[in-house]
Amino acid sequence: MMSGDESRSDLGSIKIYKSAIASVAGIAAAEVAGVKGVSRGAWIRFLELMGAKVTRIRIEIDENSNVSIDLPLVIKYGYHVPDVANKVQENVRQAVEKATNLSVKDINISIKSIEKA
Repeated sequence: MMSGDESRSDLGSIKIYKSAIASVAGIAAAEVAGVKGVSRGAWIRFLELMGAKVTRIRIEIDENSNVSIDLPLVIKYGYHVPDVANKVQENVRQAVEKATNLSVKDINISIKSIEKA
């Protein structure tokens, strides 16, 4: 994820990369009870074994600095999936807006699997 949102201050430029926003979103999602983690496919796990830092969280930033987030999750068995997803959306929105001062437009949750804790 190479591009990000850039602004200027009196001391120079500030650039927030999409990967940093994805990190905040992933951490905020993992804080919610019932979330086992962000879903990673076999190819992602292979790249991580090779030392690459890869995320499946997709971040888009429009021309008005509004952020859209696609977040694939693994939910723990025994939790009410819609409740967990709603809590994740709210926690991620608050965390990203607080950390970046950007507005979150969409948080699209996809439940990739449900696993035992």
